[in-house]
Amino acid sequence: MRLEQQPSYVLHARPYRETSLLLECLTREHGRLGVVARGVRGERSRLRRTQLEPFQPLAMDLLLRGEMATLTGVETVGTPLRLPGDAGLAGLYLNELVVRLTGRQDPYPRLFDAYAGTLARLAAGESLAWSLRRFERDLLEAIGYGLQLQHDSDSGEPLAAAASYRYLVEQGAVRCAADSPHALRGSDLLALGQDRVPDARGLKALRDMMREVIRFHLGGGELRAWRVLATAVSGRRATPD
Repeated sequence: MRLEQQPSYVLHARPYRETSLLLECLTREHGRLGVVARGVRGERSRLRRTQLEPFQPLAMDLLLRGEMATLTGVETVGTPLRLPGDAGLAGLYLNELVVRLTGRQDPYPRLFDAYAGTLARLAAGESLAWSLRRFERDLLEAIGYGLQLQHDSDSGEPLAAAASYRYLVEQGAVRCAADSPHALRGSDLLALGQDRVPDARGLKALRDMMREVIRFHLGGGELRAWRVLATAVSGRRATPD
């Protein structure tokens, strides 16, 4: 099957044979695809390796056969995005999330749009923490694991902003004491559900909650990007101003 001018992003690339690359790509209409980019590392290739950098919006021509597609053409769409420093690390985190939590050839157009929007926010210098929490929320919703952020799962009552809750992955938010481990304020859960940025305390609590949720859907696994981000943050704290 030929796919022409397919909106795409490269999530990951690794060398293949002497002059080729194996790509993991997110496409709008066909989801995540494994793609062979033949000859792009060769000096005489008509396709340039620089066209296949992460975070760049692309239009790909692909020949899809079975599990893998072959790249036959690619064009950069619009202005290339720049994600320097921490924004680049955040972008790599997005890529790892998509690779680890989605299956190949499952179309998720809403996820594609959320991914593109998040890259644009990172490039514009918006809050990294809030941008990542929004993307995690939207990713889980797109793949069928949406969070329950409106009601107490025990009572069915609307979440109370002033109350404290523990989020249980297979159940939802349940009321708990404010000093309970992993407790979140109802206002923080509501903010995430209503797309309102919470305060710094709320962002940290939501980060911890999201890691629990993502770890569950990874079967207890970890993301390499978590360690990379933690190392980057701790390195800055150890450096004198």
